[in-house]
Amino acid sequence: MRVKFSYLLAASVTVGIGLWMANGTTVIGGVGDGENAVPAPAERTAQASDSTFRVKVERLVAQDRQAILEIRGRTEAEAKVAVRSETSDDVVERPAREGARVSAGDVLCVLDKGTREANVLEAKAALAQAELDHAAASQLATKGYTAQTRAAATQAQLDAAKARLKEAELEIEHTVIRSPIDGVIESPMADIGAQLNSGGICATVVNSDPMIAIGQVSELNVGQISRDMPAEVDLVTGETMQGTVRYISPSADPDTRTFRIEVELPNPDGKARDGVTAVTRLALPVEKAHKISPAVLTLNDAGQVGVRAVGDDSKSVFYPVKVLGGEQDGLWISGLPETVSVIVVGQEYVGDGEIVEPVFETAEVTQ
Repeated sequence: MRVKFSYLLAASVTVGIGLWMANGTTVIGGVGDGENAVPAPAERTAQASDSTFRVKVERLVAQDRQAILEIRGRTEAEAKVAVRSETSDDVVERPAREGARVSAGDVLCVLDKGTREANVLEAKAALAQAELDHAAASQLATKGYTAQTRAAATQAQLDAAKARLKEAELEIEHTVIRSPIDGVIESPMADIGAQLNSGGICATVVNSDPMIAIGQVSELNVGQISRDMPAEVDLVTGETMQGTVRYISPSADPDTRTFRIEVELPNPDGKARDGVTAVTRLALPVEKAHKISPAVLTLNDAGQVGVRAVGDDSKSVFYPVKVLGGEQDGLWISGLPETVSVIVVGQEYVGDGEIVEPVFETAEVTQ
């Protein structure tokens, strides 16, 4: 009987495998046969559980930080008064001109007096007559030739005559409109020949010395500002001025929850103008803080922002921090001890209270 070749080949392979297994050599997957070969996975896991996690650490020391608070706002003149007429008539003179500097009491506009001078003369004549009547009635009353009521009536007439004269004289004074403050006349002014009614504007006078820089401060920062605090103000027109805080609003704007502040800027030469965009910088009180890279920040299980550090017992500890501000080379934070060893690499892979092996990145930072 003939045996197929395939059967012979299969039998030969089977016999070869049996002889190879019988020689006692065993191969384990993932394990080398050399002296320095990688250990088995189970052995590597056991070794890892027995060793501490290595983290890169940097020693930080708190520094003095001088924070600068920037407030965007605008300038506002110390006073801006629309000088109005207290009577009605045509403008016949205008001694001042737009842009001119005036002092308190300088004449801005003169109105036509009309019949007002005649009214004064008439009031004076009436007053003289009332004085004569009152004098005569008083003499007769003292001698008993007339009633005391007659003397009282003439006294009332005398008082009324004095009031009418005063009113007529004031009416003439009102035809001369004067500046109530020192300042510069703003355009436009009333033209000569124009009719000014009572309450009409002759001119607007702007007092820009001192100039005021106003702005709004958030409720988080208003507690760091105080009156008489020095300030530096940059105007969009290019000027930089020095001043002091003169006013802090006692209550917040109900819509923005911000507080108005005013910085007084000496402006004797009038360089600063009303209504110009301004940036006010206030140097806040010095405080202790640490500067870190933003990459060092992490979150704990509660979602708090902070950093992980290594304590003296080589255990990791989480410190919640407050970000105070940023610069090109890092972030300023508060909430850390004076000196602290912050984990800069590996903080995401360790938990609170875990023993770690710190590897210091740099030498201790000193002031």
